[in-house]
Amino acid sequence: MKTIPRNREKRRFAAQSALGPEQPVWLWGQHAVEAAIANGDRVIQRCVATENAARRTGFDHFEIMDPKALDKLLPPGAVHQGLAIKTMPLEPAALEDVIAGPDAPQRLCVLDQISDPHNLGAVFRSAAAFDVGGLVLQTRHTPPVTGVAAKAAAGAIEAVPEVRVVNIARALKQLADAGYHTIGLAGEGEETIASAVKGAPRIAFVMGAEGSGLRPAVARACATHARIPMVPGMESLNVSNAAAIAFYEAMRETGAQ
Repeated sequence: MKTIPRNREKRRFAAQSALGPEQPVWLWGQHAVEAAIANGDRVIQRCVATENAARRTGFDHFEIMDPKALDKLLPPGAVHQGLAIKTMPLEPAALEDVIAGPDAPQRLCVLDQISDPHNLGAVFRSAAAFDVGGLVLQTRHTPPVTGVAAKAAAGAIEAVPEVRVVNIARALKQLADAGYHTIGLAGEGEETIASAVKGAPRIAFVMGAEGSGLRPAVARACATHARIPMVPGMESLNVSNAAAIAFYEAMRETGAQ
């Protein structure tokens, strides 16, 4: 049976009164829940499961609940697979901490006001798959990483650092100063993704909101704009699909397997 060591359990399953002002969130789905349980930085307040799910996963510290009762705890339509936890959000990383020193990630992704939590979660998942070392999000105008995004990410929100910044354009200047080649994805980009990533030791992809794309000030702050080659007649890709292609191309350029 899978258990959490008692000293860790006491620390992580803390009372609300001992926590900061952040609001707890529900996460659900097997991959999202298992990854959160394994993350020692999570402060978890409640774990619930159906009897079948608890037996399937081996979690013996979950509160057993009828499936209909579990449905009522979560947003309508949540595909929970019989598992859910109530947890405090992870503390976002500071950009200066992520990019400092010799161990700074080779690849980052900056999301300019992405509003769809499904897309946000899917970008986290692609980032984990293609070794992108962090997602830079605006403090405002970007949804918090809650249950919908976590389910779409399939556990990747525990592996890829979330970085929050007040101003995206200023953050791009900070990245450029730290040696990152900032590449804005745009259909009218002057070069292809393959060309833009070639020879760049550090890369920060910049992706705009669904529909509107990069805001003018953010576009101006990018070192270059790159496009994904597509057949005529196709205007654009979903931001999460575009992210996966860009991340793969960058990893392929470095020769990673």
